[in-house]
Amino acid sequence: MHHRRPTTPRVEPLPSAVAEAEAAMKSSVVNAVNVTATLAHNELVSKGVGRFSVALLFKGSVSPRLRELVILRMGWDCQSVYEFGQHTLFGLDAGLTEDEIYWLTRPIEQHAWTAEERALLQMVDDLHVDDCVSDATWGELAELFSTADILEYMASALQYRLVSSLLNSCGVQRDAGVPGWPEPPS
Repeated sequence: MHHRRPTTPRVEPLPSAVAEAEAAMKSSVVNAVNVTATLAHNELVSKGVGRFSVALLFKGSVSPRLRELVILRMGWDCQSVYEFGQHTLFGLDAGLTEDEIYWLTRPIEQHAWTAEERALLQMVDDLHVDDCVSDATWGELAELFSTADILEYMASALQYRLVSSLLNSCGVQRDAGVPGWPEPPS
């Protein structure tokens, strides 16, 4: 069961951090000014969340396409439109199609995912529902990925569960140019 999300900010972005974030992101594929300027209210949270997110996104060793599939599914499971919109942009940049992004919002069996994609999506759903990957899902993952990769995919899912919860609770609003929920394929 999902509760209503705030439609206005509970925590306003810090004006001084807005200008700094706009300058830092002027040539980026995404516009994440509002989250950056909102988390700036607490330096420890801002730096901790930011550093780990950057490490996962830009220094990780797993497939960026599959990582974005994991992050988008968690954003959907958490009903974080901000997170989903930001990572729609990352996902498209990593090679996901608009149709695939839509199908991430549907039950796994409704789309012809590969074995790797199905296992990762089930991992995300397991983590979201029970905070533990089931034995069956772990077995599938272990046949398809190294232990190091499984840990990185889990960390990506869980980092973006944290981020989604922060965004939802603070009422962070989507930035200009960031899409919302996807439309069904035509």
